[in-house]
Amino acid sequence: MKYFCIIAVVILGCASCTQETQNRFGRAVQNWTGTNGVLEVYAGDKLVKRFLKIDKLSTATATDGKAERPYRFGYGILDANLNGMVDPDEKKVYFEFSDYSTSYIFFEKP
Repeated sequence: MKYFCIIAVVILGCASCTQETQNRFGRAVQNWTGTNGVLEVYAGDKLVKRFLKIDKLSTATATDGKAERPYRFGYGILDANLNGMVDPDEKKVYFEFSDYSTSYIFFEKP
């Protein structure tokens, strides 16, 4: 009975949150559990870079933490030959890209 009451309180607490708070909670859970993200970067209609096994993309913040900067960053495996698979010679790298000038698609690999 004690666990039922705790679960009921958590469910009611989440239901009473605003949509933005629920979204933040969902992102926090996703960040904790991870995803299998893929980032594809395009030059026009041509695929030029692909990063695999990305757990999340982050938006950079200013040094004082109050303003967002116009780029995103993350860690992923550089798919050097663009075959969509992690090969033995491909390593995890840090990357950044501009929100303004970069054509990209980020998705979870099925």
